Amino acid sequence: MDYQNYSRETKISLPYTGEQTTVKNFMANVFSYMFLALGVSALMAYLFSSNPILLSYLINETHTGLNMLGYVVMFAPLGFVLLMSFGYARLSAPVLMLLFIVYAAITGISFSFIFLAYTSGSILACFLSASVMFGVMAVMGYTTQKDLTSFGRIMMMGLIGIIIASLVNLFLKNGTMDYIISFIGVMVFTGLTAYDVQKLKRIGEGIESEGTPAVEVKKRSIMGALSLYLDFINLFLMLLRLFGRRN
Repeated sequence: MDYQNYSRETKISLPYTGEQTTVKNFMANVFSYMFLALGVSALMAYLFSSNPILLSYLINETHTGLNMLGYVVMFAPLGFVLLMSFGYARLSAPVLMLLFIVYAAITGISFSFIFLAYTSGSILACFLSASVMFGVMAVMGYTTQKDLTSFGRIMMMGLIGIIIASLVNLFLKNGTMDYIISFIGVMVFTGLTAYDVQKLKRIGEGIESEGTPAVEVKKRSIMGALSLYLDFINLFLMLLRLFGRRN
């Protein structure tokens, strides 16, 4: 009888342990890819902002307008995100990873403009603030037992509202509206961080039970890293728009 009870307990506990290990490995890969992308972005931003020769490829000599490469750098990141999202099924894991790294590099180059507009101290302060807020919400999203699906829908509606309002304000150029958009943006991307982490955790939980192939697991981890990268970057930019001190 004791052996039978031990067998039942073993059969119950082993799948759970295996599932938890799979989830942890999946989330570790997601965050590893995300941190790699952030490192690439930070390196490229520093190189271009600190090197006048590299910066001259983006901005004309009088710093009053962009060169052709500058416009490419400004608009190319959106194209990479769309390519990765809509081409997910057809692209291999190595190609997805390459696109992600190139996207992070181009995004970093575009961030070199930030160093021209804001002081280094305020950029660092906003980056550290974004890191703390992102970390707290990531832990909450991973550990909470509450389903954040409906909360995520609200955040997505808020994101759509931010995009529409930002497009409108491109023509209005209203400072007060820009402040409101940035304030709401901080709340939206903070909330999306928790929602996305929980969603990724559930994807990790399904990998073991579904018997997902290793290649597919890697592709999902890359796309998960992309979503968290976007959450962090946009949270940082919104904080910078709110609290950054201009040169």
